[in-house]
Amino acid sequence: MGIFTHACLGSNDLARARRFYDEVLAPLGIVNLGPFLNQGIGYGRHVPELLILRPFEGEATPSNGATLSFQAPDRDAVDCFHAAGLAAGGRDAGLPGPRAAVSHAYGAYLFDPDGNKICAYCFSPP
Repeated sequence: MGIFTHACLGSNDLARARRFYDEVLAPLGIVNLGPFLNQGIGYGRHVPELLILRPFEGEATPSNGATLSFQAPDRDAVDCFHAAGLAAGGRDAGLPGPRAAVSHAYGAYLFDPDGNKICAYCFSPP
């Protein structure tokens, strides 16, 4: 079991964010579960664990130094995550490939259209 109940990312354009996250999370088996209250969109496998929200406080700004990482089932899913993100309007923040952090780490990084940094990792041997 993880240590978080959910994570939130801000967006200034929920329609654009919906298009991006619908595409980029699909290779990871994470789906759009529909509106979350009147503030945004919920993503997960069964319950909303990622919330893309229009902040109550006003304009959404990306957090400097923060990265949200998604677990991928395999290396192909990491590659598809990255390709889908670029095709859906994201920017590259680190091409898919091995990472030295832990044994067998394979990851890819993107900036979403609002500037939030996200990544996908798998830890399976090649």
